[in-house]
Amino acid sequence: MSAVELAALAPALALLGALINGLFGRALKEPLPGYLASATVGLGFLFSLFAFFALQSMEEPSVHIALWDYLKAGNFDLSLGFTIDTLSVTMMLIITGVGFLIHLYSIAYMHGDSGFSRYFSFLNLFVAAMLILVLADSFFLMFIGWEGVGVCSYLLISFWYTERANADAARKAFITNRVGDVGFLLAMFLTVFAFGTLNIHEVNELALAGAVSGGLITVIGLFYLLAATGKSAQLPLQVWLPDAMAGPTPVSALIHAATMVTAGVYLIARAGPLFALSPVASTWVAWIGALTAIIAAFAAFAQTDIKKILAFSTISQLGYMFVAVGAGAYWVGIFHVFTHAFFKALLFLGSGSVIHALGGEQDIRKMGGLHKHMKVTSFTSLIATLAIAGVPFFAGFFSKDAILAHVFNSELIGGSKYLLYVLLLVTAVMTAFYMFRWYFQIFRGEERLSEEARAHVHESPALMTVPLMILAFFSVAAGYFGLPEFAFPNVFSHWIERSVEAPVSFGHPSVGLEWFLILLSVAAAALGLGIGYWVYAMRKGEPARGDTGALRNLSASGAGFDALYRPLFIRSSEGLASGLSSLDSNVVNKGVSQGAGSVGLLANVVRWLQTGYARQYALFMFIGVAILALVVALNGGLS
Repeated sequence: MSAVELAALAPALALLGALINGLFGRALKEPLPGYLASATVGLGFLFSLFAFFALQSMEEPSVHIALWDYLKAGNFDLSLGFTIDTLSVTMMLIITGVGFLIHLYSIAYMHGDSGFSRYFSFLNLFVAAMLILVLADSFFLMFIGWEGVGVCSYLLISFWYTERANADAARKAFITNRVGDVGFLLAMFLTVFAFGTLNIHEVNELALAGAVSGGLITVIGLFYLLAATGKSAQLPLQVWLPDAMAGPTPVSALIHAATMVTAGVYLIARAGPLFALSPVASTWVAWIGALTAIIAAFAAFAQTDIKKILAFSTISQLGYMFVAVGAGAYWVGIFHVFTHAFFKALLFLGSGSVIHALGGEQDIRKMGGLHKHMKVTSFTSLIATLAIAGVPFFAGFFSKDAILAHVFNSELIGGSKYLLYVLLLVTAVMTAFYMFRWYFQIFRGEERLSEEARAHVHESPALMTVPLMILAFFSVAAGYFGLPEFAFPNVFSHWIERSVEAPVSFGHPSVGLEWFLILLSVAAAALGLGIGYWVYAMRKGEPARGDTGALRNLSASGAGFDALYRPLFIRSSEGLASGLSSLDSNVVNKGVSQGAGSVGLLANVVRWLQTGYARQYALFMFIGVAILALVVALNGGLS
């Protein structure tokens, strides 16, 4: 088995860990289930790393591994297999690398929890499902992984299921994602109809060869977009992700940084030729991403839960990724997935460190001044804040700047590119502002801890802080793989484009204009941080808990989407359920009970007739014969 083929074992290793902990975890003493789960993911990372180095020396950087001849009928072949290429290996490194650190962190974070082994079984299963999704050589196998991560998100969001709010949040995530999954199924049906196969490579080749009309490709692309909006929490299906914070904090880090929400971006990048051949579908992708980015950034402004601010931040950053792949810059979208994985995992794990230190407190209005108590958490969280804000020399700056530059120069999305660019630039200002608020209200300024929290506060143990420091390093270093190509060698773009070959062209502005766009990106970050400093550090602008306003309330409500969806979908569903319940109680049950009463009456009559006495039977026969003779006589006798 070659080094590349060895990477195909990564999902099996994670699945093995899930099975062992799921079946025998209770017999294993803590922390052994955690170390076992971490080891399986860590070994998967090593195999992925071997494949990464092996692919660099290959002329054709793609290896296909057949798994199962699942269904063959005539010319239709639904064989299942894995494709290991530069795109899938990049995603594997993110999933297993960041996932390994989250697993290690969880050993300390979940210490003493009664569901310790169950938690790690679910976490391993989550990683296995995501690995299957990115390795799949067909849309059908991708859909299996797609559904797998959906199930795992349900299990982990509702991990503490004894609290009703957690169970409700898991159901909300599960049901919302089913809407997107309908899009995936319809897209697959049309893909088979149009191309006669679900093999991704064959579909892309046939699309590029012009085997299918542009109109049908557009419809297929729009259905795949619907699927992506569900999994990646984009408009109008973004409402599930903020509530998904109900699960343990490391779960939030895994969902937001390494697994579930990046699946939609990966799907569009993997099917790049389909979208490249449909400017309509690509423009829809870009516009949905841009509107999601700015609306989610607005919703983050007034959140007070330490994790919900980051949840809306993820929705917004995913919007950036959607705009990138919508503009045809597929490597740029994956590059932002790559950098975002490190600083978003760091932000969530930093939040978990704070929650752990304060005994479960999540309201940032009850924090402040934690830097002096938690220097490692504070310093690493600052690095992540600067990275997501797009400050130069941090990872987020390079990937966000690449998105802005490619949108400005895109020829795929037509004249809307300039308006999209402005929306993203404004969103960059907003991002820097609310992330400054997040960091300052937690770690700096006036200390607002309760007496209980002040007595409890402490820096987290090494098993939690070491992953923070590793992620902080990559929150800086990861950006240097994708330096602006007009001035520096861009390793990341050449690596990804070896697998994603979509015919998309970009304009070639002057070097002076390129530098001007970079300066605009820097100015956006500086403006957002500057306004944040003025409002929160100088003016101490966080309002009191009773202070309300229309815009603040709208922001705090997640831009009003839950309030809108309640009368449109939830109440109508509740009304239908109530009507069906009334039908069941008043019609079906009563009908059954009345029928049962009639049967009882008939039974009593038959029981009276069937006494077992021969003399009584003879009497009944005599009466019957007499009645029959009387009927005949009245009718004039027999004719």
